[in-house]
Amino acid sequence: MDEATKRTATDDVTGEVTAEVTGAVIGQTVTGFDPLAHIRTPDGPRFDVFLQGMVFLDIIFTGLPRMPREGQEVWAEGMGSCPGGIANLAVAASRLGLRTSLGAAFGDDDYGEFCWRTLAQQEGVDLSTSRRYPDWHSPVTVSVAVEGDRNMITHGHAEPQTPTQMIGHPPRSRAVLLDLDLHEPIGQGDGWADRARADGALIFADVGWDATGRWDFGVLDQLEHCHAFLPNQGEAMAYTRTRTAREALYSLADRVPLAVVTQGPDGAIAYDSSTGEESVVPALWVDAIDPTGAGDVFAASLTLGTLAGWPLDDRLAFASLCSSLAVQQVGGSLAAPGWGDIADWWHRTLRGPDTGAYHRSLRQRYAFLDDIVPQVPVSAVRRASATIARLSDA
Repeated sequence: MDEATKRTATDDVTGEVTAEVTGAVIGQTVTGFDPLAHIRTPDGPRFDVFLQGMVFLDIIFTGLPRMPREGQEVWAEGMGSCPGGIANLAVAASRLGLRTSLGAAFGDDDYGEFCWRTLAQQEGVDLSTSRRYPDWHSPVTVSVAVEGDRNMITHGHAEPQTPTQMIGHPPRSRAVLLDLDLHEPIGQGDGWADRARADGALIFADVGWDATGRWDFGVLDQLEHCHAFLPNQGEAMAYTRTRTAREALYSLADRVPLAVVTQGPDGAIAYDSSTGEESVVPALWVDAIDPTGAGDVFAASLTLGTLAGWPLDDRLAFASLCSSLAVQQVGGSLAAPGWGDIADWWHRTLRGPDTGAYHRSLRQRYAFLDDIVPQVPVSAVRRASATIARLSDA
């Protein structure tokens, strides 16, 4: 096994966790812990999550004193490379023990080969509905993290086929995570997402920023076919024509069973009309290094908690924790935490000194982890290193 596919850990990790795995053991030897073991049955879905989207090769630079001005060269202290785009969500879900399948286009160039190998061999993501296309250039994004924000340059081309043409009938799963799209809308009956929904999958939807400024209501019409919607506050207010995040939340809750509005450093708010629960959870106080992929980690974590049947307060708190762990590390899928990272954080939180109300609040809010973390083995998966460069400073 070469350096690019070795898994790293901050604590002792036994040989049970290796990169030489297949989708058949996702949620077992790959993660070391299966959070959905209590709901699995012999006739249940093969996968917990099915995803579709574009995979990018992400090259991330961090530790820059500033962005370069015209004609300048600025040296970065660290860099890394990893699969990005929809791969951020796939890796986040898989590291949390969700059996994950991804339908995506891959080029037959070295970039595509690196992304395919990292997802399939290192992260245990099933790629049975993905396809490699000859002479299709893999999309590439260069991300520069400066002062807690990111700046990106991307090159890419449209996929050779539509998602439904490529995927056909997706494998049976408990949930589908997707971005709402007017080009292949949910509810037409013949798209891949409609087929997954007909097989019993819950649709967890997000939406991208509308650079046109139109914020078409037709996007929200698709929510009647979804179980959950997870926009950020800017997107939520723009689509609902409301003035505050809470107004937007209630407007969305009239359209979809689980409405969640993320508020960045202010945390998240949610309303679950299927259970009558409402929740407000603050973000953790952390030094954010790179926010890339934090929203994907939040979505994967919330999906896990929903499938596991957790109370809304615990689901939202868990998603906030996982995304907070992610922003303290560099780069998208590189930063997605596993159960080993979560257990490490909880042990540190319990062992640390009582430094005031904030820490007492953390211990109270995350007390539900006392029932989960003891089940997490020492060998549970932690963040991985994935880089084209043999030695990386990320």
